[in-house]
Amino acid sequence: MNRPSSGICLLPILRGRAQAKAVIKGSEHFPDIAGIVRIYQTNSGLIIRADISGLPRTDGTSHGRIFGFHIHEGTDCGSGMGNPFGDTMSHYNPDGAAHPDHAGDLPPLFGNNGTALSVFLTDRFSLPEIIGRTIVIHDHPDDFTTQPSGNSGTKIACGVILAAKTCRQDGRNVL
Repeated sequence: MNRPSSGICLLPILRGRAQAKAVIKGSEHFPDIAGIVRIYQTNSGLIIRADISGLPRTDGTSHGRIFGFHIHEGTDCGSGMGNPFGDTMSHYNPDGAAHPDHAGDLPPLFGNNGTALSVFLTDRFSLPEIIGRTIVIHDHPDDFTTQPSGNSGTKIACGVILAAKTCRQDGRNVL
């Protein structure tokens, strides 16, 4: 059996318990958006799996829309500064890099009749670096050029990345 060059056997990882997750909820203008982003630690980096539903659909003959998908600096999905999810702040960018080299720049989500499934491997950040930060879906794809946000448009959905709860031997939950 041929294995991916990374040496990762994906199915057992995805069947296992994620080390972190974010519950995604849409803004008041996009209340049907919902989903979960799960994050799995591997020896090769983090596997991020996004299962999203309720995404806006395209009118016409196009099969689906493309959405920007990023980890942001903020730790809250509040609507600061009068903007939906304004408290999420900018893309996660601990090195002060130019676009598209922000650590929080993720592959876009490809809508499929209102749903999206994405699974990818990244070593752009570690799990402890992103715990407590926000993950955001935008209404346009990131162009990976325009500074500072890739012209990805309005923030339409958000979730806070939380460490998965684990049970100690005494039965108490810990983060």
